[in-house]
Amino acid sequence: MDAPTIAIYIDADACPVKAEIYRVAERYRLKVFVVSNAFLNVPRDPRHELVVVSDSFDAADNWIAERAGEGDIVVTADIPLADRCLKKGAAVIGTTGVPFTTSSIGMAMASRELLSNLRAMGEVTGGPKPMTARDRSRFLSALDAAIQRRSSQTSSKRKPL
Repeated sequence: MDAPTIAIYIDADACPVKAEIYRVAERYRLKVFVVSNAFLNVPRDPRHELVVVSDSFDAADNWIAERAGEGDIVVTADIPLADRCLKKGAAVIGTTGVPFTTSSIGMAMASRELLSNLRAMGEVTGGPKPMTARDRSRFLSALDAAIQRRSSQTSSKRKPL
């Protein structure tokens, strides 16, 4: 039986690690869907596909969640999207290299809600911390590990791309 085909889905509008994903995907010869609300430059590689969705709320998230599944890898900082993709069997990695898992997603959702409430009350201001070299290194390690795990799995349920 052939090894399952792995696709990487990037929630690309604010993704700071797209260049890293392209390099790793080229090394493993993986299909990459770069999903965005606007045109982005994507390397000229037949395996890299830019998908421009409407600018409606959650359009990119919905496109990814409808397609990603068992054997796929999703890269996003969006916790609700991570939750949706985990439920469909995809591996999900945050842009700082911290994987979302079925064990950790509940706490991530609760933390997100708490921070949203604190921001609404003016208790917390500002956004996420800037990416560091350590974050990029952790991301590359997490992506490589996810690909290795997915590559070693075989599945008769894989969908064709």
